[in-house]
Amino acid sequence: MEKEFILNDTNEEITQKLSQNYGEIISVLGEDINREGLLKTPRRVAKAMQFLLSGYGQNPAEVLSSAMFHEDYRQMVIVKDIEFFSMCEHHLLPFFGKAHVAYIPNGTITGLSKIARVVDIFAHRLQLQERLTTQIKDCIQKTLNPMGVMVVIEAQHLCMQMRGVQKQHSITTTSDFTGIFQSAKTREEFVSLIKNY
Repeated sequence: MEKEFILNDTNEEITQKLSQNYGEIISVLGEDINREGLLKTPRRVAKAMQFLLSGYGQNPAEVLSSAMFHEDYRQMVIVKDIEFFSMCEHHLLPFFGKAHVAYIPNGTITGLSKIARVVDIFAHRLQLQERLTTQIKDCIQKTLNPMGVMVVIEAQHLCMQMRGVQKQHSITTTSDFTGIFQSAKTREEFVSLIKNY
């Protein structure tokens, strides 16, 4: 039976510690922590942060390994438009978008939902988009040992939209690849498939 990987567990001891700290932050910023609307805010934020950063307690390689199958299929497998939310490690503000993941099996495939779970696990950590892209690629390559992996991520960063340069419509695209995707023709096929359907 497959193990379930849950992203929303919280720990009461951690919740209490975080609640105290968030209460102090709100007070330092000039708000009345005893105001009715803020009474439960530190606890809500504490639980939200545990969810948003729950990827630290999970092993993405284990997720892939939990549904590996031998299959003689050697064409491109693409899971596109995987929606994700992550937290920028520089400002603790969200960035969000879509990940497109492809691999070419070398005798082993994995359940399609596991690719999306790998994206979620790495996204639920303090991140940089560049690192997130590479971590997803490396995990799939090392665990499945396919002929190649390619990951493209398109994301909007609130640290650029809400502060700093305040460019609300900017989108950042990153990519990384291994193996057979080093061929420009293979990369072009992947990009064409994620853009045209």
